[in-house]
Amino acid sequence: MDLTMIFKAVLIGLIEGLTEFLPVSSTGHIILAEDVLGFQGPPGKVFEIVIQLGAILAVCWLYRAKILATANGVLVRDATAVRFATAVLVAFLPAAFIGVIAHGFIKDHLFNPMVVAISLVLGGIAILLIERFARRPRIKSVDEIDRMTALKVGLCQCLAMVPGVSRAGATIMGAVVFRVDRATATEFSFFLAIPTMLGATVYDLYKNWSTLSWNGAGLIAIGFVVAFISALLVVAAFVRFISRHGFAVFAWYRIAIGMAALVLLLGR
Repeated sequence: MDLTMIFKAVLIGLIEGLTEFLPVSSTGHIILAEDVLGFQGPPGKVFEIVIQLGAILAVCWLYRAKILATANGVLVRDATAVRFATAVLVAFLPAAFIGVIAHGFIKDHLFNPMVVAISLVLGGIAILLIERFARRPRIKSVDEIDRMTALKVGLCQCLAMVPGVSRAGATIMGAVVFRVDRATATEFSFFLAIPTMLGATVYDLYKNWSTLSWNGAGLIAIGFVVAFISALLVVAAFVRFISRHGFAVFAWYRIAIGMAALVLLLGR
């Protein structure tokens, strides 16, 4: 196995795990990284699909107690469990519906470095504005999120179909706008990521099935493991960080990376 390709697989897996659940856009970072590194994985985007699955499984593992408790609660019709599960489902549906309709157009026309760079900058500015003007939170637990708030957050998630916007950023900051406190907004974004990312993964597999190739399975496995481990570390620390420091650091990071990308792209 070529050492250069191993390094690239590790780096891209690390980028996926570190950025998937932060408001900085994992898809945008991977598009930029693959463009800079000249990385070409197996046909059908199987590498990108599998490393995303690694990140999803990290969240499932970290929140396994809540997931199992909710599943058991729904079976016995516990009101709190049903309310939480319903909120996640309601928030998931807009992206599922619009994603199926717009998938082809988005992949064909928006997945390019220039769109990513512009989205990173604009998203960073949006985060700074929301941090400055957001109203006092009224929801302080994921179990308190009602269906209307969940629907609004789900509509915000649809913005993340534009690469560079960030699924985590759209859902977290959308929830903050609708008066969910920072830690709760972040945790709800994690739970919403599970059906959203699993759905996107299954749909990508379906759309790319005829071109999928497992050539380079070793590289795919390396990317998967790296994404899983790095996502475990990030998710465990992220809620604690934003509870104390807010999101401004991620906004300025987005703006800096986006501007640097624009300079490089325009200078080609």
